[in-house]
Amino acid sequence: MLGADLEWFTTLAELERVGAAAERLHIAQPTLSRMLGRLERRLGVELFDRRGKRIALNDFGRVYYEHARRAQAELAAGEQALADRRNPAKGVVRLSFLHSFGRRLVPQLIGEFRRGSGPIAFTLRQGAAESVARQVLEGEADLALVSPRPTAPGLGWRPLLPQPLVLAVPVEHRLAGRRQVSLPDLAAAEFIAMPPGFGMRRIFDELCAAAGIRPRVAFESSDLITVGGLVAAGLGVAIMPLEEPVPAGLAMVGLAEANVREVGLVWSAAATPSDAVRRFRDFADEWAARRRDERAMRGR
Repeated sequence: MLGADLEWFTTLAELERVGAAAERLHIAQPTLSRMLGRLERRLGVELFDRRGKRIALNDFGRVYYEHARRAQAELAAGEQALADRRNPAKGVVRLSFLHSFGRRLVPQLIGEFRRGSGPIAFTLRQGAAESVARQVLEGEADLALVSPRPTAPGLGWRPLLPQPLVLAVPVEHRLAGRRQVSLPDLAAAEFIAMPPGFGMRRIFDELCAAAGIRPRVAFESSDLITVGGLVAAGLGVAIMPLEEPVPAGLAMVGLAEANVREVGLVWSAAATPSDAVRRFRDFADEWAARRRDERAMRGR
C-alpha cells in the first residue's frame, strides 16, 4: 500500500462508516467503496463485516489495520528524516510524558536542550503511563518519559534518573516526625492513590503486594498534586516521589523498603528516529548523567 492507500484504509477502519470516511477524505462514497473492494480482492479476504449501512473490522481487518498503522508511522518518520537531512537545524520531537513530569523535569530538560539545539520544535502530550507508552507504539509520539519501565513489548528503554519514594502524611500526623516507616506498619491506613493504568499506581500495588498488605484506597486521583492536596487535608496517606521543596501541609517519611522509581525514556523499537529525535534522546542521556554526578558530589 502507498501512503494514500494507508490513509483511506486507516480512516475507514477507525470510523467504520463509509459515508463518514468519504466525507473526511473528501472523496465520493462510491469511489471509496470501489477502493475497498479492489483492496479486498487483491488480498483475497474481506476486511470488514457488513451490517446494513455500517461496517465493522473483522479479524482479518484488525490484523491488516495494525500493520497499516505501523507502516504509516514508518513513512512519517522517513519523511521527517528527509526533512531533517535537508535542514538539520530544524525538526520536530513528539514527546509524551506523565503529568507529574510537567512541573519540573520536562521544562528543565527541554529548556537546556533548546539552548544548544537550534530551532527544534516539540509537540507535547501528557497522560498515564500505559497511555503514553501506547502512543509511542502506535506512532503518535516519538518518545515518552515514563516510570516505571513499561511492560509492553516493542519498546526501547533508557533509564535516566532514580526518584526516591516516600510516604506523604499530613504535617500533624502521628508519623510526621518519624525518620522511617515500614509498609507492614501501614496495613490499617487509608491511602490516596492514582487510578489503575498510572505508573505510580503500578508501583504502589507492587510495593503493597511485596509487603503483604492489602491497602484500603480511600480516594483516587490522576494528578499527583491533587493526591498531595488530599493528604494535606487529612484524608489519607500516599506513597509519592520525593520532591524538594516539600509541598505545603505535607511531611515526607522515608520508607524502610528503600524504594525508588526509575524515570526513563521509551521509543518504538520498530521505528527509525529522525535526526531531531535521536539528538534529543542522546541529550537526555547526557543531561541525566550530569544530574546523577551532581547528586553524587553533593552526597560526599
